[in-house]
Amino acid sequence: MVLANYERLRPVWLLVGIVSVLAVAAVSLSLGPANISVGSIIYEIIDRLPLLKTNTELSEIHSNIVWEVRLPRVILGGLVGATLALSGATYQAVFRNPLADPYLLGAAAGAGLGATLGLVNRWGDGSGATDAVPLLAFGGALLAVAITYFMGLRGDSSRSPASLLLAGVAVASFLTAIQTFVLQQNADTIRQVYTWILGRLNTASWGEVWLLLPYAIGTSCVILLNRRILDVMRLGDAEAASLGIRPDRTRKIMVVAASLATAAAVAVSGLISFVGIIVPHTIRILFGSSNRIVLPLSMLFGASFMMTVDLVGRTVISPSEIPIGVITAFCGAPFFIFVLRSSRRSI
Repeated sequence: MVLANYERLRPVWLLVGIVSVLAVAAVSLSLGPANISVGSIIYEIIDRLPLLKTNTELSEIHSNIVWEVRLPRVILGGLVGATLALSGATYQAVFRNPLADPYLLGAAAGAGLGATLGLVNRWGDGSGATDAVPLLAFGGALLAVAITYFMGLRGDSSRSPASLLLAGVAVASFLTAIQTFVLQQNADTIRQVYTWILGRLNTASWGEVWLLLPYAIGTSCVILLNRRILDVMRLGDAEAASLGIRPDRTRKIMVVAASLATAAAVAVSGLISFVGIIVPHTIRILFGSSNRIVLPLSMLFGASFMMTVDLVGRTVISPSEIPIGVITAFCGAPFFIFVLRSSRRSI
């Protein structure tokens, strides 16, 4: 078959990805104002498992730090990183463009406007799963993507994906203009709004983990189940259709799933840029360009990348923190230029 010569995902690569996630998570749980040894953390986690008991060395205070402060933050960071990286890889496969990222269809602008409206009206402070700000950010991101779809595909569902990209630029510009106007009228909240926009995990809680988890699992399953179809679509819509695939339908399903995942991640973490470009493109360089490789590995290395960035952000100038979005932008801007100049590489 056509895919017979494509690269295959090797088990050792998955193992490397899993080990990287576990290693970064262990270090993240260990380091902080109260340093706790990795061994003590492992014993503590084993002690909480059913039917298993160990002589945990952690005091009650350190145990609470691990379970109520660091562990939800580490898990949430991993989920956000995996979701954004997978969404970026999906957009790049659908639009056949290595520069496509999860905020392409206006999701970032919609989320930013929703969060801004919540903060300036004091409907919440952006923390907690039931806070109004994450919910408004989630709704704003989905609304922006819906408007982009309506504009980009209105009257002709078979239009080129380029029409969606142009619609996304227009929608993002319009919503950003509204957000700027709202901020101008509420200057006292600018600092709070930009703190959210720059991305943060310092307010992470188990509630936010449970809020994001079902979206992350559901959308990931949909995307990964279609990874072979995306490989076939790399040959072109005509060739894919000749093999019994419906390219337009698959493209819509993938974009909706990736947009839903992005909206959920943005709602709990703010706007964290470039993850969806840095991780998938690095995977292509190191392991191959087949979506059967890129999509699952993007999830694993996206999780470890985000946990690493969060660890750096909260330890480099401790007790202060560097916003995650600042670090990813610092890394992502030169990487974006590198990808742009490496146009000879195809996905």
